[in-house]
Amino acid sequence: MKRTSIRRALVPAAVAAALSATLVACGGGSAGNGSGASGSVVVDGSSTVEPMSKAASELLSEESPEVQVAVGASGTGGGFEKFCAGQTDISDASRPIKDEEAKACKQNGVDYTELQVATDALTVVAHKDLAVDCLTTEQVVELFEPGSKVKTWKQLDPSFPNEKVSLFIPGTDSGTYDYMAADVVAHESEKLRTDVQSSEDDNVLVQGVSGTEGAVGFFGYTYYEENSDKLKALKIDDGNGCVEPSVETAQAGEYTPLARPLFIYTNNKKYNDNEAVAAYTDFYVANLEKIAEAAQYIPLNDEQNGETQAALEGITS
Repeated sequence: MKRTSIRRALVPAAVAAALSATLVACGGGSAGNGSGASGSVVVDGSSTVEPMSKAASELLSEESPEVQVAVGASGTGGGFEKFCAGQTDISDASRPIKDEEAKACKQNGVDYTELQVATDALTVVAHKDLAVDCLTTEQVVELFEPGSKVKTWKQLDPSFPNEKVSLFIPGTDSGTYDYMAADVVAHESEKLRTDVQSSEDDNVLVQGVSGTEGAVGFFGYTYYEENSDKLKALKIDDGNGCVEPSVETAQAGEYTPLARPLFIYTNNKKYNDNEAVAAYTDFYVANLEKIAEAAQYIPLNDEQNGETQAALEGITS
């Protein structure tokens, strides 16, 4: 999803300065941080992950100014299309690669490594005045599933207000849409209801939900944080009680099933042949926690971070 707000994508100079003083080379590539690497790196894909990849680029420029990184945001699906055609070096993704996308990569000789870089908590948001505070996962499914007949909140639960439901959701090219459809709603079609207003621009969704009584929508947690004065985040009950989205609940695995991993996919050949791609990827992984915090995302826990480090080291194995 496109985000015209740039606050998360811009890293404060103080954060960059503090990070550049403690950089540690990581990974199997020959081009480590501050090694004098030069060249260009092309990144595209999820706009949810875009702020992190931009933050990594800005922070790397403090150490290796000759590495030029271009970060686009054509959506997770659009990013994989370019990546598997060999048009990009790294693909940002807010969901794992699909079987058909992996097949396209294989057909085009694109060998890749999946690297988890952060965690996000997909957040269901509502108009601030809506007298609803928590939804069960079953109610989330009933609300967003294809062919849903829910037109008022009272239809969803007799205790809810008799208020019209208006839905504002991401477009179908978004990895956020894909995650809600495939992993939360889990309908065989991997689609959501169509009587909605959709946009690739998160700001349009914010404006729609905040300006329409009874409205509901969803997007990433940190974007909700930026707009918490305009929106209400609904708690989710997966059978163990209502849990609000937060850094703590997402890291602890309590905010289920809406907490999700965020990834970058690196082209292995380009990593090994292009010192700029190696330098950028190594830097990214070596400084994941600081980059996630700079971009205002949820950092990986120790176990997840170890798995990502190991995956990076395996690129040259």
